[in-house]
Amino acid sequence: MARAARRLATPAAVRSMKNPLEPTPELLDEARSHFADHCASCHANDGGGDTSLGRNLYPKAPDMRASGTQRLSDGELFSIIENGIRLTGMPAWGTGTPDGERASWALVHFIRRLPTLTPADIEAMETHNPKTPAEFREAEEARRFLAGDDSPPDDRATPSNAHVH
Repeated sequence: MARAARRLATPAAVRSMKNPLEPTPELLDEARSHFADHCASCHANDGGGDTSLGRNLYPKAPDMRASGTQRLSDGELFSIIENGIRLTGMPAWGTGTPDGERASWALVHFIRRLPTLTPADIEAMETHNPKTPAEFREAEEARRFLAGDDSPPDDRATPSNAHVH
């Protein structure tokens, strides 16, 4: 019933939209990193939704590799990313800018690839997953130790992949 309501809430013109971007290797790499940084906390790197956040949402984060998600049109996926899904944990990520729309369309291509991700893809994504300050400090300490750097750590250090919305 919820899926039918979501479909009805998406205008037909949006549902019928085709992805305007070409799925180049560069675009898919960018989208993979974006998914790992923004989406994997709930949806997991593999898209299965088996994360502590994803399992505890109501309703649970869907397995995006499953046919229910993969059957959605490009326009429906784009609309979900841009506008979110009311009364669920899926927020609206749209920024109202051409760059934001481009990122959402790139994610649509990446979502289509989720069923065929390789272990190498998932491993590459792990470097882009958000980390808590404690996780970042632990990784930085390990990196410094392995590099033979015994100078005191800089407590002001921040993750190198940190960015702002």
